[in-house]
Amino acid sequence: MKSTIETVYFLENPEKKVTKFATGTQLLYEDTIKDVFGVASINDLNMMIRYNKGFQDSICLTHGITESSITLDRILRVASKLDLLLLRKQIVEERAEEVTIVSDDNALSIPCPFDSTIKLREGVFKWDDSNSSYHLV
Repeated sequence: MKSTIETVYFLENPEKKVTKFATGTQLLYEDTIKDVFGVASINDLNMMIRYNKGFQDSICLTHGITESSITLDRILRVASKLDLLLLRKQIVEERAEEVTIVSDDNALSIPCPFDSTIKLREGVFKWDDSNSSYHLV
């Protein structure tokens, strides 16, 4: 059994219109940063924010801020419960497209997208199979 609880992060590249969720482990050991931002590491994101004008403009436009207000947490931050609700909605829509007929008696269930216990901005959440969602512990 794991002794640590994984933190889930929300990554957003408004220039490429890409959003993704990732755990801390995925950020460290997988190509998640490269897949979303096209750079090798989190350290390179600060350089993108500082010197890539197109990237800066897309962040400003998406978030309604000025260039001087751009920070790393605008594009990479600990996910919130609201973020996970958006993820749930996306998963439901994708699964609904895959399933042609879903009866009222048999609700569309969603597999647990991360570990059964995760950390979000609001605290620690545990997966509930009966509702196919995370709930604050």
